[in-house]
Amino acid sequence: MKNSIKFILALCFILTSIIKLNAVTSAENHKSLNTDICVYGGTSSGVIAAIQAARMGKTVVLIEPGKHLGGMTSGGLGNTDVGKQATIGGVAREFYQKVAQWYKDPKNWKFQTKEDFLARAKSGRISDDALFVFEPHVAELKLNEMLASEKVKVIYNERLNLKTGVKKQANRIVSISMESGLEIAAKVFIDCTYEGDLMAKAEVSYTIGREANSQYGEKINGVQTKEPSRMGERPLDPYVVQGDATSGIIKGLVADVIGKEGEGDHRVQAYNYRLCLTSQEDNRVPFDKPKGYDESEYELLFRWFEAGNTKGIPLGSNPIPNDKTDTNKAGWVSTDYMGMADEYPDADYAKRDKIIKAHILYTKGLLWTMAYHPRVPEVVRKRASKLGYAKDEFLDTDHFPFQLYVREGRRMISDFVMTENQLKGGEKVDDRVALGSYGMDSHPTQIWVDKDGALHADTPKWTGVSPYGISYQSITPKEKECSNLLVPVCLSASHSAYGSIRMEPVYMMLGQAAATAAVLATNGDGKVQNVPYAKLKEQLLKDGQLLN
Repeated sequence: MKNSIKFILALCFILTSIIKLNAVTSAENHKSLNTDICVYGGTSSGVIAAIQAARMGKTVVLIEPGKHLGGMTSGGLGNTDVGKQATIGGVAREFYQKVAQWYKDPKNWKFQTKEDFLARAKSGRISDDALFVFEPHVAELKLNEMLASEKVKVIYNERLNLKTGVKKQANRIVSISMESGLEIAAKVFIDCTYEGDLMAKAEVSYTIGREANSQYGEKINGVQTKEPSRMGERPLDPYVVQGDATSGIIKGLVADVIGKEGEGDHRVQAYNYRLCLTSQEDNRVPFDKPKGYDESEYELLFRWFEAGNTKGIPLGSNPIPNDKTDTNKAGWVSTDYMGMADEYPDADYAKRDKIIKAHILYTKGLLWTMAYHPRVPEVVRKRASKLGYAKDEFLDTDHFPFQLYVREGRRMISDFVMTENQLKGGEKVDDRVALGSYGMDSHPTQIWVDKDGALHADTPKWTGVSPYGISYQSITPKEKECSNLLVPVCLSASHSAYGSIRMEPVYMMLGQAAATAAVLATNGDGKVQNVPYAKLKEQLLKDGQLLN
């Protein structure tokens, strides 16, 4: 068994490497490139955008700042946030169909049977033609294969120069430059990063944080003060010296001065890593105590267990194939690193790197703590220590995901802003280019302590929606700011609306819409704002996008 596993891992690595070699253009060989369409950011949205542009006959360059394509789709989020399956079409659905085909081959089930997995998986992520649950390496392999089949030029390990990286003439981007000096000129640019760096450096208006409810006539935006404590059966003492409010509050909590209900602020919902874990002995790497471990980071966790919460492990373990999990947060004391996302969106690379490393340290420390720390009840330690990192995932990052889950960062402000009012059906969208259907979902920004010592999460309740249309205007900047840029990820939406839109299948569909519009713009006057919606809609429907 072990030898066969090693063979499969080596084969997957070789296949992925061959695909990358065929697709990659090294910046060392090209100090300048000229293309019809430049896609910056190899997220799932960026990959789909590049594929669509190539299929429509344009030259396209896809630039990925890191070493891997797919963003969260290949970075651990294998239990896809689907919403309604019937809203997912186009190249996005093609990807999920290719995933389904992969798992039809019995050879690809190494650690459990397909029947056993299907019995455990959530039915809303399985259909006759597509599969929305998958292993990280399978997602990356399929995305790479799709790119290779279109002969898309991919450049890895190139980051935008944040100081002088965007050259404009009037309201048009002429070229962008990487830190290495590589310069790419294009007719239309598409920013598919989670951070929106190209958008920001092109001097397009954006916002960070939460708007006041009053700004767009919403109900669940802004500061949230009414969410009750959900810390278990017994209240948790938040003070350094338990029972003594004068001793201060423990690490990870904030005092009760957080603002008034519904008013706007700068805070960003918590980030985390979507971990690929397993209990399979032959495929498990035990959790280790990370260098720099700080026990005080987990005081709230200790108190949560000491209060009698020992029925389970506070990890949201969603099953994915081969007896692995897409592990998310579960409750308030889990993998979400509260309060650590606020500075990330507008930070430079050095600051972001510190924030990323802090998240990694916190997460690795959390896993080790639950599995081995003596203050954790033995019954919990026994359960947690049976888990480990999946040995056959994330081979070049010590089996830890390469992508931080940037749930939300910058959000563009265009001539049209998606809000709760469109998502709840009160206002219709006439220029829809994709559909959304997942509920409005925002993770807490922080846990705060009121004057009586009770704990609360600064977050609204999950709010369901019916399928809704996403406006083309929401992915186009104001024309006066930039006429040849499209932004399908950091699009124009309020914080609460973005909580629904921010799902990977929607990013993919918006990537396809952006690429289609980019091609039509290059065939016209070059301005994305002037693309005739009738032509855009016709092409999207022809290519399988669902708009109703």
